[in-house]
Amino acid sequence: MTHSDTMLSPRLERLLNNGRQHLLRGGLKGIEKESLRIGKDGMIAQTAHPRVLGSALTHPYITTDYSEALIELITPPFAEIEDTIAYLSDLHRFVYAHLGDEMLLGASMPCGIDGDESIPIATYGISNIGRMKHIYRRGLWHRYGRTMQSIAGIHFNYSVPTALWPVLCELENGEAGVEAFTADGYFGLIRNFQRIGWIILYLFGASPAICKSFFKSRPALMDQFESFDQGTLYHPYATSLRMSDIGYKSKNQAALNIDYNSLPAYIASLHHAITTPYPEYEKIGVKVDGEYRQLNSNILQIENEFYSTMRPKQIAKSGEKPTLALKRRGLRYIEMRSLDLDVFKPAGIDVSRGRFIEALLLNCLLHDSPPNTPEDYAIYNANQLAVANNGRKPGLELNKDGKTIALQDWANEILDTMQPVCAVLDEGLADKPYSAALAEQRQVVQNPDLTPSARMLAAMSGSAQPFACFALQASQDHAQYFKNHRLADVRNLEFTELAEQSLIKQTEIENQDQLSFDDFLASYFAQCDDINPPT
Repeated sequence: MTHSDTMLSPRLERLLNNGRQHLLRGGLKGIEKESLRIGKDGMIAQTAHPRVLGSALTHPYITTDYSEALIELITPPFAEIEDTIAYLSDLHRFVYAHLGDEMLLGASMPCGIDGDESIPIATYGISNIGRMKHIYRRGLWHRYGRTMQSIAGIHFNYSVPTALWPVLCELENGEAGVEAFTADGYFGLIRNFQRIGWIILYLFGASPAICKSFFKSRPALMDQFESFDQGTLYHPYATSLRMSDIGYKSKNQAALNIDYNSLPAYIASLHHAITTPYPEYEKIGVKVDGEYRQLNSNILQIENEFYSTMRPKQIAKSGEKPTLALKRRGLRYIEMRSLDLDVFKPAGIDVSRGRFIEALLLNCLLHDSPPNTPEDYAIYNANQLAVANNGRKPGLELNKDGKTIALQDWANEILDTMQPVCAVLDEGLADKPYSAALAEQRQVVQNPDLTPSARMLAAMSGSAQPFACFALQASQDHAQYFKNHRLADVRNLEFTELAEQSLIKQTEIENQDQLSFDDFLASYFAQCDDINPPT
């Protein structure tokens, strides 16, 4: 087997020399996909989350994100990305069987909204935890507006094969033990992704244009854009406006210095943000005239408010704070959050893209990852914004290690370093699917017109459609696709039973509540003392 002429990373070379490279295969992959529910007229749905789909509070796979109309589909983690995408497609089939005339918007940027008030905030019942989830979203409304929260994306969850960690720890003489070695390894992966994560926006960004209706609640922002047509604003070379300052990123959080150099540093810096009052949010008020406007007036209400491109994750127990779960049980997986919905794919993502991402994340794990400084994070953020807004601009240069480099040159370097990883993942597979996925993206680097963002603009121009009409047509095509592919009876029964069980579970939670909501909230935030005990 050949692994390419490219110099191997020392970590991969050690695995190859010891015949352990097979341990790189089989990492668990899961997907979380948000989609805005819209009517056949293309307007955001004002109806409640369909009860037949189950409880958004307790269903493991079908829930809502910010809005009652923003459905989130969650797959279990699978070792094979084909199984992950197949499960995601089955979830779509089940949902579409119960949506009536409504559809799921196939694009990341919302259409059919009429200001903040047209976006219904998600509700989760009368339990304390359900009320907390709703009030948290009310806080986001007061802090950032509802419109930004209606943007949809895909989160790619990845767990490094568990059998790999003790072997790497042994080969690298990890003196602190496997658990600490694992945490350091994951954070090294995250730091490397922060350095090169802009490539996801270039290759897969699919939000180069925005409906003018998006700016109804923030009209001053319209001046930053050019007009594509009467209903659409855009940047001619944009890849992912969702990941720009007007979308997923938040200027309010620009001053946050969350530390990714170690697990303790990450927990401490995030803990500081969720326990430090912020004057602008104090002006909003927390409980005004007996009604909660937000959970608290701190920089972040809870950890989830921090808008990062990648999160270290541990499965939290019911009512457990995410940072406390990380402190108690370490990292279990990472969540990559920078993927737009691919409007050309019914499920928003396909198998080839999943393979490329898996190889990219493993490549981030296998290469050295020095600690970052606040200045480094500023550079990474600037690179990301440059690619989000102008990624297809001819001659665009980025900042790599303090020096300018052409985006295309750097992208080719990244893909070259991925070739040995793809070769390992392809071992025993006749069709070499990971190398094929890599080759597909090499073509996209060479020809920006092949990017989803360029293809969207070309399709809109070719059909003389504004973004809203283009997205609506694509959504109708997706709906027809899933309705034409009937869900297997056994899967339909599984999802039906899960929905019914989730409704029962929500009722049980509501009946078991004994604390007042004020006391419940105080108890929840008292966990902060377990993260950073008072001296």
